Amino acid sequence: MPAGPFASPAGVGRAEPEWAALNKVTATIGADDINASGNAAEGPLDLGADVNGGDLSTAPQEVDLLIVGAGLSGAVIAERCSKELGMTSLIVDKRDHIGGNCYDYLDSHGIRCSKYGAHLFHTQYERVWEYVKQFSEWVPFDHRVRGLVPDKDGTKRLVPIPPTQATVNELFSENIDSEEKMQAWYDAQRIKPPTGEPQNGEEAALSRVGPLLYDRVFKHYTKKQWDKYPEELDASVLLRLPCRTTTDDRYFGDPWQALPLRGYTRIFENMLLNDPNVAIRLNVDFFDAREKGLLPKYKLLVYTGQIDTYYAAMGMPKLEYRSLRFEEEYVDEPEGGFFQEAMVVNHPWHDVPFTRIVEYKHMPIQPTAVRDGRVKGTLIAREYSSAEGEPYYPVPNPSNRALYERYAELAAKEEGVAFVGRLASYKYFNMDQAILNALEMFDNLKETGKLEPKRSFGPGDGPK
Repeated sequence: MPAGPFASPAGVGRAEPEWAALNKVTATIGADDINASGNAAEGPLDLGADVNGGDLSTAPQEVDLLIVGAGLSGAVIAERCSKELGMTSLIVDKRDHIGGNCYDYLDSHGIRCSKYGAHLFHTQYERVWEYVKQFSEWVPFDHRVRGLVPDKDGTKRLVPIPPTQATVNELFSENIDSEEKMQAWYDAQRIKPPTGEPQNGEEAALSRVGPLLYDRVFKHYTKKQWDKYPEELDASVLLRLPCRTTTDDRYFGDPWQALPLRGYTRIFENMLLNDPNVAIRLNVDFFDAREKGLLPKYKLLVYTGQIDTYYAAMGMPKLEYRSLRFEEEYVDEPEGGFFQEAMVVNHPWHDVPFTRIVEYKHMPIQPTAVRDGRVKGTLIAREYSSAEGEPYYPVPNPSNRALYERYAELAAKEEGVAFVGRLASYKYFNMDQAILNALEMFDNLKETGKLEPKRSFGPGDGPK
C-alpha cells in the first residue's frame, strides 16, 4: 500500500495539476467562528443536557417555526429565517446529533469519519459556495475514485472510475492517447436502443458506454446498489453515466470542490449553536411528541422527513428507498499506514457483496494527530446496499413516481406545513442542491409569504 494519502504533485487530495487547476478553491478559505473564538476542538462539540435530553419541557413553548429534522434543509431554513427575519425556531430530531446524514465525528482512535457514508462537497452554484464559506474553513479537494475491475483476462486492475483513457487502456490493452481516439472507441462500442430511445437502464448504459464497460463496471454494481439489474430500472438512472474522453479522473466537474477543515458537523454548529433564535432538541420523535401533546405552539411546521411517514396514518403504501449498511474495521498499522490506494475504491464485480470501501484517513481534513502520523492505524468502512435502514436513495421507477405524486397532492393541500428537502420531495439531492433549494424556499418566504420551492432540481449524483 502507498506510504501516504492519495495525492498528486498538486497536493494531498488533489487531482493532477492540469485538472486540479480547474477547481476554483485554491487554498484554505472561509470562516469558523467557533475556532476563531478560541475553541480548538477538532471534533463535534458537547451540546449539553438540554439539547440531548429529549425533554421538550425545557424548550421554548412558542416559536415561529417548528422544524422537524436537523439536517441541511432544516438548518438552512432556521439560520436564514433568524438572521434575516428575526424568526424563532425549534428544531427537533429523533437522532442524537445535529447534521443529518452529513454528521461526522472522531472515532476512538481520533480518525474523522462519517456516520452515514463519505460526503464530498462540490457545487456549480456560486451562491451556495458563498453561503457555506460563512460556517467553516474549507480546503480544496478533488474527489478521485478507483475501482477494482477485471480486465479482459479476468485479472483485477485498479483503474479510475468513472472510466477515462487510462481505464480503457488498462482493462482492454488499448493504446488510447487522445480525446479523438477515446471518442472513436466509444462510438465503436455503443449499441443503439432498438426503438431509438432507451426504455430501461440497460439500454441506456449500452447506448452510453457499450458492452465492455457496462459488464465490468456498471451492471453488477447497479445490481448490488439497487437490488435490481439495469434492465429493471428507469433509463434515467443509467443515462447519467459519465463518458470521459480525457485523462481527467476527477469524479466531479463542478468549479467549487472542497472539504470542511474541521468536518461537516462544524458547519451546523456554526450555523445554529450560538443563535438565540434557534433552539434544538435531539432524541425527540416528532410523531410521538405530537400524539402526546408535547409540541410547542408554532406558526409554521417545516417538515424535512419522509413524506410517506407523515401520512402513515392514512394507510397508503410506503415509498421505496435504498439504504446503506457500513461494516467498519480498524486496521492496526497497515504497511505504509494505509489500507488502500485511494479514499474510495469501488468493487463493481459480483464476487464481493459490498459496493465500495472508504478509507477516511486519506482525507486532508483529518485532525492534527492523524495528519502528523501519530495515528498508525486506519479505519475502513465497507458499504453494503440494503432495503432496510435509514432512507438514502429513492428507487426510481414508474410505480414509485406515481405513488409520490399522490403524496405530493396531499402535501399541497396541507395547511400550515412546508415539506422541505430530499425525503419530503422523494428525490435524491446533492448537498449543494439541498442547500440551494432551502435558500430559494426562503427567498419565496420573503417575497410571497410562502415557504415553497422556486424550481425542480434534477436528480443528484445518487449512489457513488
